[in-house]
Order: sequence, then C-alpha cells, then structure tokens
Amino acid sequence: MEERAYDTVILSDLHLGSETSRAAEALDLLERLSFRRLILLGDIFSDLNFRRLKKEHWRFLSYIRKLSNPKRGVEVVWVEGNHDSGLIDVMSHLVGMHAYREYVWEQGGRRHLAIHGHQFDSFVVNNRLSLISLGSSIYLLIQKLGGRGRRLAQLLDQWNTRWLRLSEKVAAGAMAAAKARGAVRVFCGHTHHPTSLERNGIEYFNSGAWTNGCPTYITIADEEVRIHEYTERTDDHYSRQERGETLTPAPGLAGSTGLSPDGGYEPAYC
Repeated sequence: MEERAYDTVILSDLHLGSETSRAAEALDLLERLSFRRLILLGDIFSDLNFRRLKKEHWRFLSYIRKLSNPKRGVEVVWVEGNHDSGLIDVMSHLVGMHAYREYVWEQGGRRHLAIHGHQFDSFVVNNRLSLISLGSSIYLLIQKLGGRGRRLAQLLDQWNTRWLRLSEKVAAGAMAAAKARGAVRVFCGHTHHPTSLERNGIEYFNSGAWTNGCPTYITIADEEVRIHEYTERTDDHYSRQERGETLTPAPGLAGSTGLSPDGGYEPAYC
C-alpha cells in the first residue's frame, strides 16, 4: 500500500449485513491509508436488519467511530444510498458521522459533488418498495445456499447493474446534477462498477463496490483523482486517463444517454 497522505478517500457499497460484503478488507484498507477526509458514498448497509451484521461488520463500524473522533482530525462523511434509507439519521449519531443526502465541498479551487447515484436510476426510484421485498427474499435464498450463495449474489449483482441500473444513465444524471450545482467533479456509487469519464468539462467518477472480487476505491491528492483496486500490492492502481484507454460503453446504451462510446466510460466486470 502506498505511503501517501490523501486529501480525500471515497468508497461505497459495502452492504454490511450481506454475505458478499468485504468489510474486513475495507477495514484493512482504511487502517493502512492516511487521509484528511473519508466519504462513505452510500449503501454502507444492505438493509435495516442489524441481526445480519457479522463481527467484521461491527469492527468496521467501530473503526469508523474512532475515525470520527475530532482528535483524529479526519472528516468522516456518510452520503445516503437507497439501501441506507431509514438508517442514516440514527446510525450517523451512533457512529459519529456527518450524514448527507448529497455532499458538496471545495478543494483546490474546484467544487466537488458526492451523491450515491440511485437518484438517477429510474427503475430504483419507481420500484423502491418492490425491490426491498425482493432483496429480502433473495438474501434468505442465498443464506440457504451457503457457499454457493456468494457466487449467486455476484451474478445477480452483475445482472442488476447491466439491465436495471444502467450505469450510463447514472453517469449522465450525475453530470447534469453537477452542472446544476456548479461542480466540476461528481462522484457516485450505486452501479458497483468503477468508472471514469469527462464530458463538457465535468468529470464523473464511480467508486465501484466492496461486494465482489475486485473491490475499488477513489483517492484525491494534489488535484489528482485515482481509482484503485484493493490488493496487497502497492502498484495496482490506475488513473482516469489510464483507465479511459481500456474499455468503452456497452454498444446501444451510450447513444441513449448522449455519452460518446469513446468518451472514457468503462464498466468493469470482474
């Protein structure tokens, strides 16, 4: 892991309480990084049932509470996601985090916006209650399947992202929101796929998730934004420019949102 002090670290979609949550790895990451601001960008919890939280999930929350101590000099921000709805007001007090529906901050003379991203996903917005019920049923099925359930959950997550969430729509909506708020950078989660692109002077970054085989996070330092994969190696990271040369949007989807296929968008399926 790099021995470097960051201005801001962003991670999202831990889904504490789910079988696929990589909470232990997320805790390991935070313990080894140095940063001035931590943004937990939504869906930190899987649902409202705390009985599903495991020891490693509670350890992660305990460490967040320690980070939130003013003596540490770290600003800890929790941005609400669709799975966090109903928890944020209570848990923010228990864990000591500042809670927001969306978070705006100035850094290096630039305005930045952090918002989970489900607001731009029409399927989630229009079917929230149905998705909560369906999610609970799927979780119980996964529990019964034991070890095979983790792979099933990952496959369902990929299907959900490709056909229901539509990462391109989230990116387009986020950039429009950034423009309306005078921000030049916008950060989202929700899609579970690390992404970066630039359009009309606005940079969009998606922090990925901690529920699959390649958990990712974002750092900001010296005006440089990077998306990193969590690994034990110190050289496994890549900048927006580097990632923009590798993959392009899924054919047929980019045009519907106005995103150019060569604009740097690159969903990653691990």
